[in-house]
Amino acid sequence: MENLVQAYNTTRAHTQNLCKPLQIEDYTPQSAAFASPPKWHLAHTTWFFEELILKKHVTNYKVFDPSYGFLFNSYYNSLGDRIQRGHRGLITRPSVDEIYKYREHIDREMNVLLKNLPSHEVLALTTLGINHEQQHQELLITDLKFTFSHNPTYPKYKDTNYTCKAPKTNEWLECTEGIFTVGHTTDDFCYDNELGAHRVFLEPFKIAKDLVTNGEFIAFIEDNAYKNPKYWLDNGWQWLQNNQISHPLYWKSINGKWHQYTLSGLQPVDLEAIVTHISYYEASAYAFWAGYRLPTEFEWEIAAAQLDWGMAWEWTNSAYLPYPNFKIAEGPLGEYNGKFMNNLMVLRGASKATAANHSRHTYRNFFSPESQWQFSGIRLAK
Repeated sequence: MENLVQAYNTTRAHTQNLCKPLQIEDYTPQSAAFASPPKWHLAHTTWFFEELILKKHVTNYKVFDPSYGFLFNSYYNSLGDRIQRGHRGLITRPSVDEIYKYREHIDREMNVLLKNLPSHEVLALTTLGINHEQQHQELLITDLKFTFSHNPTYPKYKDTNYTCKAPKTNEWLECTEGIFTVGHTTDDFCYDNELGAHRVFLEPFKIAKDLVTNGEFIAFIEDNAYKNPKYWLDNGWQWLQNNQISHPLYWKSINGKWHQYTLSGLQPVDLEAIVTHISYYEASAYAFWAGYRLPTEFEWEIAAAQLDWGMAWEWTNSAYLPYPNFKIAEGPLGEYNGKFMNNLMVLRGASKATAANHSRHTYRNFFSPESQWQFSGIRLAK
């Protein structure tokens, strides 16, 4: 119990620490429907504990503000109406100060609840809430970066910019054919989309020990691959044309040299650093251009123990689909993962922006194939 209380308080404090470099004007703007403002993340992660735990498990609990259920619900249809996703940046009231008071109120209530021998259900929901907030910590960073990138002064968030590089080996890991078990099999926390461990047969394959670097991706650009339809899936080619995409997100050419916006400002592209903010369409096209392919999520999971991962989310060539015997939970928690199992692709691993203790080799992240704003990169297979 002490460990859970500590994990709760540490997680909650870390979210607020991420906001310490912000100025008050940074908390509210929303630059795209998919990029929520920091103030909304602060409130939504708090609403999760109030709505799913305190309201149901504390006798005579008094809701902090009845309007918050509408303002800070994300996608839980079973919990009532909610503000449109693209309108979250219009919530100028309540103030940032009120949101921090909301967090303090919920934290007091949660600490009292957790220190009074709560039920197994409360413990399980609290663990889920902690992991939910850790997800939003990374989203807060990536959403903030997208918003800051639209500021022509290229503001600096802090010295840490979440870019990284690793020694380049150009080596491949050889994996033999066989029947393997994939999925979560221990008693540690996982999301429901990781459950349903099952066997898969894999043909022999090789997977790169390195992630693709900026320098390698520049060769793809300079070969006019963004202008050659033969490398692209049809939807990817239409996405390029409709959005005039010709390079990774946050890149711009200045006097003939590539620069990129980072959370520590606009900087020259480091050729040896790992390329990030790549969509699935770009990852797939690069792999085709290079003469390889993307690994499936099952190949990635089987090879993970022998790979150096965690620097960028890695696109796989697997659609986000349920494992065998997957069951959608009753109530609002059933909306956490299951209803998104269409038209999305799986990413594996973690990134430098992923919260500590929030990664495992069975973790199934998922985004739409055009998504670029996450720290997503490329690992090749053949």
